[in-house]
Amino acid sequence: MTTLRPARLRPMDLARLGASGLTARPMRAILAAIGIAIGIATMVTVVGAAASSQEQILRQLDMLGTNLLRVEPGDSLFGKKARLPKSAAAMVKRIEGVVQAGQTGDTGTTVRRNDLISSSISLGIAVQATDLDLLDTLEGEVRTGVWLNAATERRPAVVLGAVAAERLGLTSPGVQVWIGDRWFTVIGILDRMPLAGEIERSALIGFPAAEGYLNHDGHPTTVYERSSDEHVESVHALLARTVNPANPSEARVTRPSDTLKAKAAVAGAFTGLMLGLGAIALFVGGVGVANTMVVAVLERRGEIGLRRSFGATRGQVRTQFLVEALLLSTLGGGAGVLLGALATFVYARANSLPAVLPPWAPAGALATTVLIGTLAGIYPALRAARVPPTVALSTQ
Repeated sequence: MTTLRPARLRPMDLARLGASGLTARPMRAILAAIGIAIGIATMVTVVGAAASSQEQILRQLDMLGTNLLRVEPGDSLFGKKARLPKSAAAMVKRIEGVVQAGQTGDTGTTVRRNDLISSSISLGIAVQATDLDLLDTLEGEVRTGVWLNAATERRPAVVLGAVAAERLGLTSPGVQVWIGDRWFTVIGILDRMPLAGEIERSALIGFPAAEGYLNHDGHPTTVYERSSDEHVESVHALLARTVNPANPSEARVTRPSDTLKAKAAVAGAFTGLMLGLGAIALFVGGVGVANTMVVAVLERRGEIGLRRSFGATRGQVRTQFLVEALLLSTLGGGAGVLLGALATFVYARANSLPAVLPPWAPAGALATTVLIGTLAGIYPALRAARVPPTVALSTQ
């Protein structure tokens, strides 16, 4: 007696069967795939936006360096504000490995566009005394005009930080601003300084001018130091006891580049939150695929029964519907990856960032869609496989 064996379906045949099931009802398939596409696009965009922001921060760190340290006075033993010596920067320059050092001192004075504006309106701009080495220490640049020199540091001349100039509504030097009780001439406007945001918001005058016109005591409130990369840690350990040998605990040493690193860490935490929201959208999309496949099984019971009556096994029917779910989710996943990549590019261009999309993001997104498609198709496939051949006759 001859034993009948079920025909085998090649992978190409399974792909055609799965595609035919989707093309028979294209609008329903598209709507179901949109849910997957939204979830994947959200996740890819979030990863791409975070990666682009972090790449910008890393490029800034590479360009600006991590070898800049800042020293500020802390609190004394009795809770009062400590003071740094007038020669703090000169003392720091004697440390081995120090390349440059500069200092600033807060004058407690406001700067105004003219003498008619109340002194209580400061616009968040600090008037600070500075030495001539500050610009080289911070590796800053003058956007327009000139920096202070040996002559102008003694005269009523001021250099504005980038933010300070914007708040005063100034774009070029040559104009005068009111500081204390007299006019100062703006001789320069600085470019942006990501590692010294406080300088961006400052109006800078020479220490001799601050002492002569504003009665400043000459003591610095901040010392900036730049050292060679290999000496950063050793210099960091010596700075406090160098600027305040008697009470090193009253000097606070910080590294401005740590702020940029903190921004990168915050961006990573924010990415985790948004990925969670994207996962929720992807789960909703998976439920939509499962619902679509369940409805397809109910509507195609006659077709399934007919195939069973012609010899299709339960496994073949089960595989057919599982392939349909995989094709549906992969279609949505592919569209989501393209949309996410496009959104990342647009976001980067709009914010002047380098467009970066880690290779694992689209690969992981496609792998996730395969997993979602498999999970969403298991129950409908099992349900389709249980349809008996007699259903084809009962629906006639």
